[in-house]
Amino acid sequence: MKAMLLQAPRTALKLADLPMPHPGPGQLLIRVHACGVCRTDLHVVEGDLTNGKLPIIPGHEIVGTVVEKGARVERFASGERVGVPWLGYTCGACRYCASGHENLCDAARFTGYHIDGGYAEYTVADQRYCFALPAAYDDVAAAPLLCAGLIGYRSLVMAGDAERLGIYGFGAAAHIVAQVARHQGRKIFAFTKPGDAEGQRFANELGAVWTGDSTAKPPEELDAAIIFAPVGPLVVSALRATAKGGTVVCAGIHMSEIPAFPYDLLWGERSVRSVANLTRRDGEEFLALAPKVPVRTTTEPFDLSQANEALARLREGRITGAAVLVNR
Repeated sequence: MKAMLLQAPRTALKLADLPMPHPGPGQLLIRVHACGVCRTDLHVVEGDLTNGKLPIIPGHEIVGTVVEKGARVERFASGERVGVPWLGYTCGACRYCASGHENLCDAARFTGYHIDGGYAEYTVADQRYCFALPAAYDDVAAAPLLCAGLIGYRSLVMAGDAERLGIYGFGAAAHIVAQVARHQGRKIFAFTKPGDAEGQRFANELGAVWTGDSTAKPPEELDAAIIFAPVGPLVVSALRATAKGGTVVCAGIHMSEIPAFPYDLLWGERSVRSVANLTRRDGEEFLALAPKVPVRTTTEPFDLSQANEALARLREGRITGAAVLVNR
């Protein structure tokens, strides 16, 4: 099969001919039709995340069809369309798994980081960590739901019942969560990079009541803020913009260093919390909700062999919505 392979951090992916994988017990062999290009993939490629395996096939927003089933597979039929997310394995026995916090399992393994992912023609995945996908979405449209959508949804839940919601970094996750938040009757305040007129236009189209520079003061205090951009100083900016009792949610898996800030920004029962991965319950809830909103994903498709170009454009902020690799 063809696959885009990362052999060492901070190097370009290589188009490689690799042996076809075979499903082990409990696994599915999946013919990949589409795979989203996520900022976490950038963190893997650029060496910001250091505990994965190398070489690795990146990609964890996978949409494909089951072509072969390993022993003891009970959940899916051959020919069925499935989605594969970031969380690819947990032990199922630790205190986190037993209490519904499997996203915190110390033995967790992640797709496209520890487990070969979807920048390929085929992949294998644990049946327990695959999702049935809503028929309302074609393969390309469904791919961003599997991480941008799921992490955005988990972040929104952590923001509580905030009516005035700030979103810092208006990329793939933000453009999905904004639609869910508007469906819930919330007011969206969108913060973009300085001079990002295209990002602000996109946010306005999705119903933001205000858009501005990431360091600007919004016209109203925020009840909560979600930070998708991996920029530590935005935590301080968001705290300045958030009302007493509000929450700042850090949604990324990696962030630059957060600078020191005076205690009075946190005082007033403000809180800062992170989102770590996702649970299967998040996936089931969000994938049931998305077609009811309905969430509409904005995508830019690339051929599998163009993965390096897609990553470069994501790095430079030149993707509107989400980039998706397609096997044609």
